[in-house]
Amino acid sequence: MPDEVWTGVIVGAAGGAVAGLVLWLVGRLNQYEIDWRESRRIYTWLDKVTSTSESTSKWRSTRAIASYTNLPEDRVRDLCSRHSRIVLSTKEKEMWGIAGLARDENATGVV
Repeated sequence: MPDEVWTGVIVGAAGGAVAGLVLWLVGRLNQYEIDWRESRRIYTWLDKVTSTSESTSKWRSTRAIASYTNLPEDRVRDLCSRHSRIVLSTKEKEMWGIAGLARDENATGVV
């Protein structure tokens, strides 16, 4: 009888660990998908407004990006800093642009 109890405890612990691992993995995948979707939204908008011939500036502020993409400024700052094709202006504070449009790609190290 005691062996059956310990077997049940071990099986229950293993099942709980597997369930916890699956929940953690699903959470991480969900956050990755949200980050990807919001980064794409920022990049698409930034590319659209800076690549037109009428555009006077190739840079947009964090506040402008946040306003048009309906995301918080901190979120925009974080996603822009991690995006491989979005670069930060070295002259003006909190201004973002597309590598290759706003700044030469060779200067950024982006290939």
